[in-house]
Amino acid sequence: MNTNPPKVLNVGQCDLDHGNISHMLSDNFKAVVDRAATCEQACCAVRDGDYDLVLVNRVLDADGTSGLDLIQKLRSDEHTGDARVALVSNFAEAQEQAVALGAERGFGKDALTTPATRERLASLLGK
Repeated sequence: MNTNPPKVLNVGQCDLDHGNISHMLSDNFKAVVDRAATCEQACCAVRDGDYDLVLVNRVLDADGTSGLDLIQKLRSDEHTGDARVALVSNFAEAQEQAVALGAERGFGKDALTTPATRERLASLLGK
């Protein structure tokens, strides 16, 4: 049984949302949360790190890059293609597009503290 805390990369969130997501993951799952602001930072972090989950904002706050484009880029790279990725978006259509690209179904920021989101994250983190 793996007793190490889950490791999560949180990509493209503003400071407030990053803090809220990080606190929720830490409080509920004892997760260690790293942060990437841009597509390039995220790709490098996923290549170099051993993340249990990569959470991608629908639109990266730092530069407006599409989170769906980042998911597609991660999926198409031989070094990052098997990373477990989920989209952070309140929009059902964006969630469907992310799943079609090979991501796991994510959650919206509006639902961050709901039992359904905690259950979804528990399954994604293997807890």
